[in-house]
Amino acid sequence: MMRVEENGTRRWIFEILAGLEGVRHGVFERRPGASAPPWDGLNVSFAVGDPPADVQRNRQAVAAGLGARRLLFARQVHGEGIAVIDAATDLEGWERNGGPPVADALVTDRPGVFVAVAVADCQPILIADPVRRVVAAVHAGWRGSALDLPGKTVERMVAAFGCRPADLRVGIGPSLGPCCGEMRHYAEELPPALWRYRRPGTAHFDFWAASRDQLLARGVLPERIEVSGLCTRCSPERFFSYRAEKTTGRFPAAIGLVRGGPP
Repeated sequence: MMRVEENGTRRWIFEILAGLEGVRHGVFERRPGASAPPWDGLNVSFAVGDPPADVQRNRQAVAAGLGARRLLFARQVHGEGIAVIDAATDLEGWERNGGPPVADALVTDRPGVFVAVAVADCQPILIADPVRRVVAAVHAGWRGSALDLPGKTVERMVAAFGCRPADLRVGIGPSLGPCCGEMRHYAEELPPALWRYRRPGTAHFDFWAASRDQLLARGVLPERIEVSGLCTRCSPERFFSYRAEKTTGRFPAAIGLVRGGPP
């Protein structure tokens, strides 16, 4: 990944995505931002106790940093819901009917509509299809890994927009690394299929590798998957981390289609 300072924000971009024409993305650092401690910085979640006005200012800063006309977050529940935003989607109707849908992945082919996730140890996974012109943002914690959400998102992109997995570029962003991914009750919480990602002699899991394998199983090419290698618990000065801080904010990762060039 590469670090970019632009429009008053600091974000990280994936090299695998940075060269794609008409695709813009970023994984944002927690500072600077409008929120006060313990959410200090660029918290974009309304669900952690931060004053809504500060959260809204932070979301506006993210949109401005990306040049996004519209920035969409779902209501994340650590599930397997995937919301598709296409030409028929009534975005104004979302607001009239109680806000965005409950989902942990968003997929769109609409230029100017940026899809985003809010995380603090869970994986932010950004996907782009430069051929079909489709992008996706995935929120995958250990529950998302157990539900195979990264792989199911690829399946939805194929079904909804005719994407070919071999055309996809994927970035797995800053999140809990195998150094800190301890799951003491993994035998009760994780399906046996994920136990092979446990580091020998420990209860630490490599969820980055699990997501990568779920993507590979759907036909994504290995050379088109980039793993950031940045652990959030090891870097709380840059990224919000629930494991490190408990009461804290959520940082955003977003991707969208634009009519201009990269990144």
